Amino acid sequence: MKISRLGIFALLLMGVVVGGSCTIYNRVMARKNLVDGARAYNERQFPKAEELFRAAVEYDQEGATFEGRTSRLFLARTLHSGYAGNRQDTAKAEAAIQEYQKALDGFVLDLKAKREAVAANPQDEELRKELESAENNVGSIVRSVASLYQNLGQEDKWAEWTKQAADNADLPGDVRANSLVGLAAKEYNCANDVTDSKDVKTEVEGAFEFKKPENNENWDKEFGDAKQCVETGMGYIDKAIELDPESDSAWSYRTSLLVQKSRIAEIEGDNAKKEEFKKASDEAKKKFEELAEKRRKAEAAEEAARQAEAAGGESGESEEEN
Repeated sequence: MKISRLGIFALLLMGVVVGGSCTIYNRVMARKNLVDGARAYNERQFPKAEELFRAAVEYDQEGATFEGRTSRLFLARTLHSGYAGNRQDTAKAEAAIQEYQKALDGFVLDLKAKREAVAANPQDEELRKELESAENNVGSIVRSVASLYQNLGQEDKWAEWTKQAADNADLPGDVRANSLVGLAAKEYNCANDVTDSKDVKTEVEGAFEFKKPENNENWDKEFGDAKQCVETGMGYIDKAIELDPESDSAWSYRTSLLVQKSRIAEIEGDNAKKEEFKKASDEAKKKFEELAEKRRKAEAAEEAARQAEAAGGESGESEEEN
C-alpha cells in the first residue's frame, strides 16, 4: 500500500475542481499536506502521516476537490496500515473503514465525470488513463473495506457491503464482478462443507464417490442447504460473468460450483445429470485456464514495461548528474 510522492504529484496535476467553494489557498495547503503526508507514510511515520492527511482533509470535508477526496483516501490507507502493523488495534480498522466509505462517494462522482469525458473524447489517451486511475481508486476502496470487515470477523457487515457493491451500477463492471465472486465463494464453501464431509465422500479404487450418509438425522436439512447454496452461488457467478466475461476467478468458481452440482446429482442417484454437470465443469475449467494464462501474460508484459520505464528514468538521471 505504498504511496508514491511522484505519483501524488502526477495525480495532483490531473486534479480538477468539482465545486467552487474551496479557495486557492485551501487547495495549495491541502496539496502541501498531501505531499508531506506521503513522505511521512513512505518513511513509515504513520502517526505523522495521519496528522498531515487529517489536516489536508480539513480543507475540503466534502471531498468536492481532487485534493479533498485524495486526502481522505490516503488517511484511510494510513489507518489501514496502522491496523496491519497491530491487529489488536481494531479501532484503527474501524476508523479506516469509515474514512474509506466517506472517500468512496467522491471517487464515484469523479468516476462518472471521467466516463463522460471519455465518451465525449474517446480518442483522448490521457482521458482514458485518468478513467483507468479513477476505476482503480474505486476498486481499491471497495476491496479494502471488504478485507477489513473480514479481518475483524464482521461477516454480516462484509456480506452487506459486498452485496451493496455488487448491486451498485455506478461501480466498474469488474469491481461488481469481483464482489459477486466473493459472495459465490461463500456459497461454494457452504455446499462443499456438506459434500466433502467424510461420511459423504469416500475413496473407492483411487476415485471418489459421493453418497447419502447413514445415521445422520440432520441430513435432509444439510443436503437441502447445500443445494440452495449451489443455486445461489451459480446465480452470483452468472451475473459476475455477464459483467466481466474475462474474469478468470469467476470462471474458476463456476467450475467449482458445477463440480458441486455433479456431486449432488450423484448423491441423488441421477447419473445422467452427474455426467452433464461434470462435462460442463470441464468446459468451464478450460475457459478458466485460458483466461488465467492470458492474465498472467498481460501482467508479465506490464511488469516488463514498468521495469523498462524505470531503467530508462534511472539512465536519464545518471546522464544529468554527469
